[in-house]
Amino acid sequence: MRIERRFTKSGKTPYEDIEFRQATSEIKNPDGSIVFRLENIQVPAAWSQVASDILAQKYFRKAGVPAALKKVEEETVPSWLWKSEADTEALKKLPAEERYTSEMDARQVFNRLAGTWTYWGWKGGYFDTEEDARTFYDELCFMLATQKVAPNSPQW
Repeated sequence: MRIERRFTKSGKTPYEDIEFRQATSEIKNPDGSIVFRLENIQVPAAWSQVASDILAQKYFRKAGVPAALKKVEEETVPSWLWKSEADTEALKKLPAEERYTSEMDARQVFNRLAGTWTYWGWKGGYFDTEEDARTFYDELCFMLATQKVAPNSPQW
């Protein structure tokens, strides 16, 4: 499959022209009590509070994200697309309470989703070239950040 760039430029981050802002996500019961609250998240500046809340509540991984990762080399996969796993040696050097965290930045979610879909596409042989796979990844990240596409949940 050939993929053309529509929104991104080769060699540039897909977020180059997208402003991000700090936000707080909160869900309240009808009586005003707080059910869920996540402060200091990063979301695209153009996003509404509702969009930010849905991202934080439904798509952010809220626990178990290793603070240190290492790439898992695969001979038939481009290095930029290698999966990551916990770097247990690096994690041992951190205080126990700092070893695992949650996603706090929308770009982490976009990269995780687009990376997973691109990886599956690569493994399935869908892309004609590595550049097509990279373009697919970049374009998906941009489209997620600008709300041109949105996945159903749950997601990988």
